[in-house]
Amino acid sequence: MSDVKNPFEDMMKMAQDMAKSFNPALETFSPKGFEAAWPTMPKDMMEMFFGNTFNKDGLDAKTRLLLTLAGLTMQGAQNDVALRQTVRHLVEVGARKQEIIEAIGQMSMFAGVPAMTRAMQLAQDVMEDKEEKDT
Repeated sequence: MSDVKNPFEDMMKMAQDMAKSFNPALETFSPKGFEAAWPTMPKDMMEMFFGNTFNKDGLDAKTRLLLTLAGLTMQGAQNDVALRQTVRHLVEVGARKQEIIEAIGQMSMFAGVPAMTRAMQLAQDVMEDKEEKDT
């Protein structure tokens, strides 16, 4: 056996040390905390920014967000925060659970089953949290 360090671990350690030197508060930074601080936009705001308000014949916010969800799944569902946020926004604009599941499921043919499974787990967690809050 060798004592060779993982280069990724070294790179992460250097990045953490650098962030700490720039701002000591970054030592306790948590992506989950950042996600909690980022609110879900109201449906009307999403329709204005991402929907067809400025392009009357364009895609509505729900369709754009379904495409975003598909793209995040295609990337291997690696960005947990973005994927969960997109599902929250989809629920806000009125996407049904079945539509969200189908958008992710469709990507299994292109992104592979592991990416689809990961995205499905993240989406399910968000939708279950929403159902619990609604009851």
